[in-house]
Amino acid sequence: MAGTYLNFEALAQRERPGIDYGIVVRRAEPAFAIVAPHGGGIEPGTSEIADAIARQRWSFYSFEGLKTKGNGILHITSTRFDEALCLLLLGVTNRVVTIHGEESDDDREGVFLGGRDVELGASIGYQLTDAGFNVLRHPNPSLQGLDRKNICNRGTAGAGVQLELSLSVRETFFESLTREGRKHPKRRLKVFAEAVARSLE
Repeated sequence: MAGTYLNFEALAQRERPGIDYGIVVRRAEPAFAIVAPHGGGIEPGTSEIADAIARQRWSFYSFEGLKTKGNGILHITSTRFDEALCLLLLGVTNRVVTIHGEESDDDREGVFLGGRDVELGASIGYQLTDAGFNVLRHPNPSLQGLDRKNICNRGTAGAGVQLELSLSVRETFFESLTREGRKHPKRRLKVFAEAVARSLE
């Protein structure tokens, strides 16, 4: 998904905070931050998934599209995501786990594992596989989270994990992916969140 804006400054000049977009930040233990840079209506379900993993234990950040439609224009690519509160949080966080929504053309159901932290990624992949999820590596190199500028690699350790969840997986987590439907999570969201959390613990 390609948005309209190259960075947050350009977005902020055209879009209205609290109306077109919102930002949620919770600072907790510095070991991990769970981040949804394309939350709300941009990549539906990712804010709620990140929040379910973070709970009150780890830091949480979400940039959320609030428009009734057309939230895709708010998508700032992960290597250019530079919203100030997010960068401030990551500057005091060791490792970052980002949650994204992926929409492949072939309806693959899976969790695509990426990022530069190979060890943590392997641990998360093991826990998710054990919980019944199909863990894959994305065939598109630009969606593998390996760029040092990628938001998942911007913690103090310089390496984090990127999780791209297919549309079909996210649909199993909620009553629906509409704004109202996302208020009604299903048990599978808890299974997913707990599997990721076990790796962080």
